[in-house]
Amino acid sequence: MPFELASIYKPQGDQEQAIDKLTRSLQAGNRHQTLLGVTGSGKTFTVANVIRELDRPTLVMSHNKTLAAQLYSEFKQFFPRNAVEYFVSYFDYYQPEAYIPRTDTYIEKDSSINEEIERLRLSTVSSLLSRRDTIVVASVSCIYGLASPEDYLQMLVTIKQGQTMTREAFLAKLVDMLYERNDVGFARGKFRVRGDVVEVHQAQVDEEAIRVEFFGDEIERISRFDPLTGAVHDTLTTLTIFPAKQFVTPSDKLQRATRAIRAELDHRVMEFERDNKLLEAQRIKQRTEFDLEMMQEMGFCNGIENYSRHLTGRPPGSRPYTLMDFMPEDFLLVIDESHATVPQVGGMFAGDRSRKSVLVNYGFRLPSALDNRPLNFSEFMDMTKQTIYVSATPSEFELRNSVVGNSAYLANPDKLFRQETAAVAVAGFLAKNKKQDGFDVHQPGAHLVVEQIIRPTGLLDPRITIRPLKGQIDATIELCRQRIERGERVLVTTLTKRTAEDLADYLRDTGLKVRYLHSDIDTIERVEILRGLRAGECDVLVGINLLREGLDLPEVSLVCILDADKEGYLRSQTSLIQTAGRAARHVEGEVVLFADQITGSMQALIDVTEYRRNRQIAYNEEHGITPTSVVRAVQESLHVILKSSETKQGTLMESPTGFDLHELIGELERDMAGAAASLEYERAALLRDQITELKNGSGLSKIEPSRKTYPKPGRKKQKA
Repeated sequence: MPFELASIYKPQGDQEQAIDKLTRSLQAGNRHQTLLGVTGSGKTFTVANVIRELDRPTLVMSHNKTLAAQLYSEFKQFFPRNAVEYFVSYFDYYQPEAYIPRTDTYIEKDSSINEEIERLRLSTVSSLLSRRDTIVVASVSCIYGLASPEDYLQMLVTIKQGQTMTREAFLAKLVDMLYERNDVGFARGKFRVRGDVVEVHQAQVDEEAIRVEFFGDEIERISRFDPLTGAVHDTLTTLTIFPAKQFVTPSDKLQRATRAIRAELDHRVMEFERDNKLLEAQRIKQRTEFDLEMMQEMGFCNGIENYSRHLTGRPPGSRPYTLMDFMPEDFLLVIDESHATVPQVGGMFAGDRSRKSVLVNYGFRLPSALDNRPLNFSEFMDMTKQTIYVSATPSEFELRNSVVGNSAYLANPDKLFRQETAAVAVAGFLAKNKKQDGFDVHQPGAHLVVEQIIRPTGLLDPRITIRPLKGQIDATIELCRQRIERGERVLVTTLTKRTAEDLADYLRDTGLKVRYLHSDIDTIERVEILRGLRAGECDVLVGINLLREGLDLPEVSLVCILDADKEGYLRSQTSLIQTAGRAARHVEGEVVLFADQITGSMQALIDVTEYRRNRQIAYNEEHGITPTSVVRAVQESLHVILKSSETKQGTLMESPTGFDLHELIGELERDMAGAAASLEYERAALLRDQITELKNGSGLSKIEPSRKTYPKPGRKKQKA
């Protein structure tokens, strides 16, 4: 069915013109376009409208799981009747295989798989293969290897009512698709047999299962039922069953793969022996022979992904199959927060290659393991078709592609951006890449860099104030006191961790309620610090580079940037604009820059802010809008969830027989699994740490290691 956008709101502010320009550009065939949208302007709503207008399958990429989950929820609400899928790494915890030659330390691969996310990944693939009205929200996990689409399609089984098929043949097909028979524990990826009735719980569905009834060698009835109650929902005439795992290989290909692996092994052993590397030769021979035996007897082995090139029949050095191979040919790619996501995509390949090269050189893996990798950046770009980059601070890469990459210049390229001073990087780029008159225009009026800076709420960008460096600490204290008296919050950014800690101590000595935030602080504790700031447990937060995109702090009305004229990564144009945006949700928002000179980045921030404020003020006056601060409830502390458990733990220490520790840990593990299934990663991680503390404090982790469900990050070391 076509994409149907469900929303009571209509495009407002800059949204209407952004939707129109992006749609026209895409319909004109332009490959790259940039949506330069400020926080709070409704960029997701704009993209949703573009998807509806184009009516094409879409892949939305984000640079982290949390933001991807937020986008998934929003698109799910916008398109309730269409297939909106979520595709991120299914590891709650992942420790890759590695070897450190200097200390002769081998680190074994260790991981914990989230079954709910695995189900969502399988659901993504099945939706892409069965319908066009699909939106996939993904992290950079979508550039990592999957099974070959050809093999996956070959493994599908389509059954019809009245079809001639023996029960044994149907069961054999289920086993080939990696379904497991379990007549007692009926769950996802399992099937059970009761006489002539076969019940299958498909891997990508939670709430429903399939019942196939045979009459002799004929399929008499196919029905969909509730696996809990057994109640039949409806009957079907045709059904396609998808594999239970993402990595599936036909048996004939598996046999060819084992022969190819053995041939590579013989060649590799010969190379090591020729170079007198006898230890490496023995190591690779033992490990590979064991894996081959496991594949022949069980159909899989630990680390089977390292043989993916042989299993898929790809030539050496070729790119892996990824989720993007399952996307239709005309899919639209939307890269959210492109200034962060694009560099992350570009950095995946080199890190993976560096780690695996050591494993190959020391005989832990065959050279073909290097082809089990993410896409490199050129391969990624080759696979993308039409792309929308979404960011408040797009980098030169997005702008270069959006302006130059489409061969769509105006006679005077400066004219296009003369009024768009928000895109200061665009002006700088065009100044360095002057073009003569007479370039082809792909389509007159097609805008490839689109601004969306008008907020329907009427909120303005924060005011920019410059103060001298001398006395910046005393001035900061006075500014903080003024805001605190009005019940508002303050962010202060410094250049180093040590400075942040020392400044927090100094401000605390003056009577302010202050905390500091930097990368050394545990992720869960960061969430609690930010929640505490919003709840009023502290009034001032001192940080470095974490106080940027992604933080939603409506109570913050003031951002103080110390040493703002120290040009560099932490005081670049992008950093300053993103940091200043943290005060954009408060009607009294202000940013104070402490500097003795105005750098290029500072001037860019000033120009951007002035331009945006003038545009928003004019819009407010025209439509009679009075700006008001964003009001949003403060989330409950994650620690409150465990308050009763902590009390019970204290009682246990005083009276060891007064409480069942196993029962408490079991309850926490169930809560953790539920949080992970609901994509509440921070809460799940906090519960995991609490379980570990309980086990360590009671000695349970030493006597019952097998009960440890979600391992805490660490290294498994052993001498190679």
